[in-house]
Amino acid sequence: MIKTPQQLALMRESGRLLAQVFSMLDGFVAAGRSTLELDNAVETFIRQVLQARPASLGQYDYPFSINTSINEVVCHGMPSAKQILKDGDIINIDITLEKGGFIADSSKMYMIGTVTPKARRLVEMTFEAMWAGIRQVKPGARLGDIGHAIQCHAQANGYSVVREYCGHGIGRDMHEEPQILHFGNPGTGLELREGMVFTIEPMLNQGSAKVRSLKDGWTVVTRDNSLSAQWEHTVAVTADGFEVLTLQPTA
Repeated sequence: MIKTPQQLALMRESGRLLAQVFSMLDGFVAAGRSTLELDNAVETFIRQVLQARPASLGQYDYPFSINTSINEVVCHGMPSAKQILKDGDIINIDITLEKGGFIADSSKMYMIGTVTPKARRLVEMTFEAMWAGIRQVKPGARLGDIGHAIQCHAQANGYSVVREYCGHGIGRDMHEEPQILHFGNPGTGLELREGMVFTIEPMLNQGSAKVRSLKDGWTVVTRDNSLSAQWEHTVAVTADGFEVLTLQPTA
């Protein structure tokens, strides 16, 4: 669970490379592209340009390098040649990357063309909720502090928090302990210690928090077909606070 300085340096490099993938996507994601095109572009960039490995590909038998979750899709959306981005869509792209034996994990929302004010607000408030959680991270804080901050921000702005999926420890394996819930009570849960590394990745819905899984065994959607949004970063606990390992230089 606790990473050594040497291990953290390797994780920092994986995070730096993953941030470059999103910088590439910033100029690539657009109306008219299929989500399979996005997947192919990411895999090629990770393998050929970054000389790294797309860690999601083959993990738990998942057949793609990224998740593409559009509009009412909460998480784990599967790329498809038939799924074409269109004006007004919001899409979460979730990517993991392994370099030097360690994995980084991050996701980002993209707004395609002109989206509705309600959709834009959901995307922006979810981003703020993630950062409300990240800002709680420091030695001596509790996991419940992170979840409580996210839950309070979401509910104050009229959104529900998906409870079935959570953040997680990360390192040599994509999913390690502890689990990072996006709701909770302050002062409860595991105490944070320097060297811990985990993801914070809240999923907020416009309507009910209830979700359902589709027959493909992966895709999760809102039960009431309301819009959903998610942001994610990999975060390390430092001696006096936190370090976001997957932060883009421009964001």
